[in-house]
Amino acid sequence: MTVVLPGSAQRLAGDQRIGRLASWFFGCGAVLVVLFGMVALVRPTSLISLSTNLWLLSGIRFLLLAYALVWAGLLIDTWRLADPLRLDQRRRLAIAGCNGVLCLSLTGALLFGSHLVAVQRDFIGAVFDGQDITKADDGRYNILLLGGDAGEGRDGIRPDSITVASIDAETGRTVLFGLPRNLAKVPFPRDSVMHSEFPAGFDCEGCYLNGVNTWAIDNAHLFPDAKQPGIAATTLAVEEITGLSISYYALIDLKGFQDLVDAVGGVTINVTERIPIGKVGDITGWIEAGKGRLDGYETLWYARSRATSDDYSRMARQKCVLNAMLGQLDPATVLSNFSAIAEAGEQIISTSIPASEVDTFVGLAGAARRSPVASVAFVPPKIDTSDPDWGLIRTMVDEAIKASQAKDEVASPTDAPKKDKKRNANDSTDLASSC
Repeated sequence: MTVVLPGSAQRLAGDQRIGRLASWFFGCGAVLVVLFGMVALVRPTSLISLSTNLWLLSGIRFLLLAYALVWAGLLIDTWRLADPLRLDQRRRLAIAGCNGVLCLSLTGALLFGSHLVAVQRDFIGAVFDGQDITKADDGRYNILLLGGDAGEGRDGIRPDSITVASIDAETGRTVLFGLPRNLAKVPFPRDSVMHSEFPAGFDCEGCYLNGVNTWAIDNAHLFPDAKQPGIAATTLAVEEITGLSISYYALIDLKGFQDLVDAVGGVTINVTERIPIGKVGDITGWIEAGKGRLDGYETLWYARSRATSDDYSRMARQKCVLNAMLGQLDPATVLSNFSAIAEAGEQIISTSIPASEVDTFVGLAGAARRSPVASVAFVPPKIDTSDPDWGLIRTMVDEAIKASQAKDEVASPTDAPKKDKKRNANDSTDLASSC
């Protein structure tokens, strides 16, 4: 009875005041569980939004601990009310054993739930530690997505993958702008410290867009107010290149990316051509062409390999990985694998998005999954990365955003671009048609 209706034993055979209080306490808990269950069924993204509120998480953790202790106390009191000392030894041992199993199983489950909530809270607090809330600029959030590599022989993390996700603040429609890491002579805003250092653009020897991060880290004294000087300088460059105001950034260390993919059970990707695993002269395997589910190791090499291709082909594949994860990581998958995701994410992800804004982007992610993701890449032959036409790049950005906002953006089946072996995510304005 104490398992099914906590407090009922006390109301029948013990202290009725304690029994009524326990019944009320657990009744409120049952109502909360039902409400959360209904929210999970009707609006799964809302449940995830609630699960990112640090104050709510602290409250839930406290409640789970309280329910565990109270339930254990009720079971022990129920055992006392049964007056086991008047029974023979065999039955006394059986009742004590049964009571012990119930105490351990029920309280253990609640304590484990409290642990998961603590993991969630620590993850949110550690990763989403931004302090400044940025409003949508002209109705859009522009998120700088950086894939960094802190491999051997590298001084710090140099972003090898640089993408801006421009997201409509109402509809969630997204345009991905892929910036080649080898863009030369990148400009900076006139009122910035980087422009004072490089008035003609980032024109030092061997200096490209992905080197801005390292240069700024080496000269951190020029950015006294920046928590991440390298990302602050890279943001300045990307804003001047695209004409977009960057709302937030998110950096993921590619060395740990495979752990994140493994945490969600892998991703399904249509591999259009055979991709080598390894570097030039040290190829250890291949990812065969065809549609299949890749684990973290394979997904990482699919996104990074260039032994038989170039940087621009790699950029296209990286967009396909982003598109696949956006389409396949539904709320149920995230929740069921959350502990592993949190463990991987806390080690490899950093972002300027504050914890209070996570629910906004969870909602936008849900909306984005229901719309096609547009794609623009500033690559040859349209853009010469050694001598880029910055005016043309800004025009491409403006046109892509206008097309994304248009009511008739979604192409009909007859208008959809046909797939072919030469077409990739750099050529297409719709990722779904090329991945």
